[in-house]
Amino acid sequence: MIEGTLHKLQAHFANPIEYSLCIGDKEISLNNLIGEKISLEFGIVILCIHCGRKTPKSYNQGYCFLCMRKLARCDICMVRPELCHYAKGTCREPSWGEAHCLQPHIVYLANTSGLKVGITRQKNLPYRWIDQGAVQALPIFKVWNRLDSGLIETRLAQTIPDKTNWRKMLKEEPSTLNLKDLSVALKELIIADCKDCKWEDLQDEVVSSLAYPILEYPTVIKSLNLDKNPLISDILIGIKGQYLLFKTGVLNIKNCKGYTIKFF
Repeated sequence: MIEGTLHKLQAHFANPIEYSLCIGDKEISLNNLIGEKISLEFGIVILCIHCGRKTPKSYNQGYCFLCMRKLARCDICMVRPELCHYAKGTCREPSWGEAHCLQPHIVYLANTSGLKVGITRQKNLPYRWIDQGAVQALPIFKVWNRLDSGLIETRLAQTIPDKTNWRKMLKEEPSTLNLKDLSVALKELIIADCKDCKWEDLQDEVVSSLAYPILEYPTVIKSLNLDKNPLISDILIGIKGQYLLFKTGVLNIKNCKGYTIKFF
């Protein structure tokens, strides 16, 4: 048995993706456990992943209320990058903003539950794609700050989704898409409508393909909740994105960051 604070799944780019469950300072290799029965028991205590303070509730996937209110990484611009306000001088943590937002970002197309657009810091690839459960991905633009990436994404989101249908993503493998061909018309939109943004057209990038360790897809997509049912003891049938797939349902590990867990 291993006991400690739960962190997000760690992934290593391979074929298929290699996953580890991180509890405290321990990493448990999961790929070789697929097809086996595993148990996760929530010990009721939740610790903030930033300050370590005990919190009765997790905010923004792992933070206590005080950290959620003061940290720039918990601001609305983290999920809506077009609202980045660093340039206005109102960032709650300017040094953090410089290290995370004033950095090269990639605008990409991905095939998760179908076609979508997304953005991430350049250094986060390919792990952002893995976290989203993408089976294909193609960088299309490079920009030099989070705000411009958000403005470009917002424009493209008027034409294609910028969200993943997580239920569909976990239910089946999406059909293969020709991301190169699909990118052509989308790039023309940005050239016409985002003239105030600075970007580099990534014409020479190739489509990345990603495969996940899945024995079988769940027949019913039921979201498992450790707050309501603190013990999950079931056969692990796959892993995709940040989800553990069980016979009886799926568990989003990112929603459980900071939870004290027993693994056996």
